[in-house]
Amino acid sequence: MTHLIEVFLLSMVPISELRGAIPLGIVQYNLPIWQVFFVSILGNTLVPFCVLFALEKSPFIRKISKSLCEGTKKKHSKKFEIYRNMALITLVAIPFPLTGAWTASLCAFIFNIPKLLACGLIFIGLLIAGVIVTLLTLGIINI
Repeated sequence: MTHLIEVFLLSMVPISELRGAIPLGIVQYNLPIWQVFFVSILGNTLVPFCVLFALEKSPFIRKISKSLCEGTKKKHSKKFEIYRNMALITLVAIPFPLTGAWTASLCAFIFNIPKLLACGLIFIGLLIAGVIVTLLTLGIINI
């Protein structure tokens, strides 16, 4: 049970997310794949969704983050509007550094994607990322 909690907590951390939690649970702790997958998705879902909702509730944070990210929004808003849904899913689904639910939550906030839509798209991306990372961990997909 302790190892499962470690997997859960690691999946909540911005840099590792489920990309680090799934290999830890399967390879290091030899936990059942379905438990590792479920717990990693759950942990990786909770914090970014809370952050997404919290950003809207805090005028101070909203003001600072909007001013810091205004250049990014101006530079990429036209492209992002065209590919919004697929861009958000892809940003989460592809297991590269600095991609994932945390980054997608920030993008959804910057580009004013409705919270419920963003949560759904991020969750779809997490499911895809979870499958990819699990298959990579098991050696079914070789790079």
